Amino acid sequence: MGDFNKVYPFVAIVGQEEMKRGLLLNAVNPKLSGVLIRGEKGTAKSTAVRALAALLPEIEVVADCTYGCDPDDTATMCAQCRERLASGEELLRARRKMRVVDLPVSATEDRVVGTLDIEQAIKKGERHFEPGVLAQANRGILYVDEVNLLDDHIVDVLLDSAAMGVNTVEREGVSFTHPANFILVGTMNPEEGELRPQLLDRFGLCVNITGILDPALRVEVVKRRAAFEEDPESFSLQWEGEEEKLRRRIVSAKALLPKVRISDEILFLIAKIAIEMGVDGHRADLIMMKAAKTTAALYGREEVTEDDVRSSVDLALLHRMRRKPFQDLAIDREKLQGVIGGPQASHQHSHTRAHAHAHKAGRSDHHHHHGR
Repeated sequence: MGDFNKVYPFVAIVGQEEMKRGLLLNAVNPKLSGVLIRGEKGTAKSTAVRALAALLPEIEVVADCTYGCDPDDTATMCAQCRERLASGEELLRARRKMRVVDLPVSATEDRVVGTLDIEQAIKKGERHFEPGVLAQANRGILYVDEVNLLDDHIVDVLLDSAAMGVNTVEREGVSFTHPANFILVGTMNPEEGELRPQLLDRFGLCVNITGILDPALRVEVVKRRAAFEEDPESFSLQWEGEEEKLRRRIVSAKALLPKVRISDEILFLIAKIAIEMGVDGHRADLIMMKAAKTTAALYGREEVTEDDVRSSVDLALLHRMRRKPFQDLAIDREKLQGVIGGPQASHQHSHTRAHAHAHKAGRSDHHHHHGR
């Protein structure tokens, strides 16, 4: 293991439940098309992403393949691996951890998608392709810090690949396609400018994270950080049991996901929420449905409950609300409660969040919770 223990354990991250949930849901179900983490500097964003990669089970790869294809899955394989298999060749296997590939803000389009050498193609009829970041990210996590500072066109390309699972490069009528299945994680600091709404909408989930304001929790953050820096090995060992438990949960959730059912009643609830909260388009409904199913799978259930929907509302709708300019990204709790009914949410942290939102909006009608 050696160097790998230098990664802070996912389960040791204090608070930030929404961010952890957004990452876990994408790890179980890559069809959620990524997660955008909005929040100020120094809020453990990159720590969480690296921790997730270290937490996820190792993957089986074709040892000498640029894209790290899955030797057992012909559907997602690159053309070369498929040809080799077809010719009866035995593919060399290896196991490795999932990679985190960082995309620098300065990245050019060529650097991202790769380049096709047209000279070669014309002269020798060979397609010579120089792989880019999307090739490296296949079957891993693509981490884009400050995605709001990237060229819109590049963000578009990233989101396309994340949705399709492939990258196609075309030049002068010659085209080349390779697998690009990855978990897309974008982060941004809203103070440095927003993403355009049409790009925002294409990120499956979105999380708003804020600094931790509870002194006890802040103390815990500092204590754990210090312990980790002092002795990463033994700190990681303390959490290994919890990590393993979560790892197993992810593996079983992945297996269970295709069996999860969602009733029409729950689908109507989702539609109602989207209509009431004033969300454009149908992507919100779809993502809410996928997120609710994935949540059910994480809890080991084959049937989606109202609670699963409730816990995915923030993640799926936060960035899809119609907003007046300069309005903070926030969800109107009262309105939502009118639609969903019942308690604020079944997740212990949701109550405090609702409370914070009430304060932010200058309302204090949440006091009846406190035995008034």
